[in-house]
Amino acid sequence: MSLSLVLNAHLDESSAKIRSKPVPWEGYQRAELVTSEELALIKKVDRQPRAKVESILLSDGQTYALLYLRLLKKLQRVDTMQCLLVLIADALLDHDERIPLFARAAQSDPDLPYAPLIRTLEAQDDFVQLKSAQILTVLLSSESTPLQHQHLQPFLKVLSSLVQSQSQNKRDVAVQCLESLLARPECRRAVWAIPGILAGFVEILRHKPGPQMSYQVIFCIWLLSFEQDVAEQINKKYDIIPLLITVAQAAVKEKVIRVIIATFSNLITKAPSENLPAMLVAQLLPFSKNLLTRKWSDEDILEDLQYVRDELERNFESLTTYDEYMSELASGHLSWTPVHESDAFWRENASRLNDRDYEQLKTLIGLLSSDDPIVLAVAVHDLGQYVKHYERGKRIITDLGGKARAMELMTHEDPDVRYHALLSVQELVSHPWSAV
Repeated sequence: MSLSLVLNAHLDESSAKIRSKPVPWEGYQRAELVTSEELALIKKVDRQPRAKVESILLSDGQTYALLYLRLLKKLQRVDTMQCLLVLIADALLDHDERIPLFARAAQSDPDLPYAPLIRTLEAQDDFVQLKSAQILTVLLSSESTPLQHQHLQPFLKVLSSLVQSQSQNKRDVAVQCLESLLARPECRRAVWAIPGILAGFVEILRHKPGPQMSYQVIFCIWLLSFEQDVAEQINKKYDIIPLLITVAQAAVKEKVIRVIIATFSNLITKAPSENLPAMLVAQLLPFSKNLLTRKWSDEDILEDLQYVRDELERNFESLTTYDEYMSELASGHLSWTPVHESDAFWRENASRLNDRDYEQLKTLIGLLSSDDPIVLAVAVHDLGQYVKHYERGKRIITDLGGKARAMELMTHEDPDVRYHALLSVQELVSHPWSAV
């Protein structure tokens, strides 16, 4: 795992400035924070040309790996931490063979190499925090055994904060770190247990980032989708399927579409019953057919696209009208599909909303709090259709809070919502209280 896999222009520019800044090493020695041996060693590499430092590391790499980490552990001034982090990063840059030198520091001190780097993650200085994240990603990603909880957990909590930050640099570094870490199964499981990371990914995609950031975020989601729990729950929790379709429809780079289709393929393979209905509702079938008419330079896209299309078609053929309606309800994306305005559908199926302790009816009432006026209009319309074709439902809707919410929607700012709310309330108040 090369340091170059976490790249950021801001970090590079800041590192260049930090390399030329003086650090009061002699003052640390006078204060007995640094030994005379440590001072002599650090002076050999401090603000020296890269070629000279490289020749020293060639012969004394283990000594300097241990020195940098020990100094980072005991010195807490911001400028000193900045200098030491740059020295560590410079030692690792283009030299993956030096990663074990830092890992072996644990033989001299069990706190090394991770404890000082995890502590610096909490620094108020942005450079110190992000540079630590970059180095930690390299070291953790290179471990040959599963990562220890006390090393991984605090790092992921910081990455969760960074990925939700308003700072573009923080988001950029955090996403790249996660992109590397998520190749490891224990990291995927740990990330899934921290909702802020997925919420951050979704928020980034909703704000329409550039192609590279879109690709990196979706690459992270693709890696996560290899976990069974994630594949089963990610759409229900984060509404990821319609979002990824929207990103794919606007994408200009082939690699963005490729990783989205690969994610869909995983979701179908791992958890078909949880994801295929939502994909059908989100119109992935016609979109996948359209994508298959294009020319692609990567044959993997074609293979995944054909698989996605075939599975969707197979599922679509066996879908009843009520299955389709339940899928639409579960997705939360109601729209004016023919089923909503079909009297025949409601005559046949209104009472089925009562199944499993009114599960579908409760879902429908829950959608009366949507932020989307189309969803609101369709949901309140369906509520009226339910009462119209199942008179006893009036009290049930009242008890579940649906009547009160429908009456509130009569004053909604959207005229279509107001209109359908009015019709539904008329149904709610005009029918007799049968079997009450």
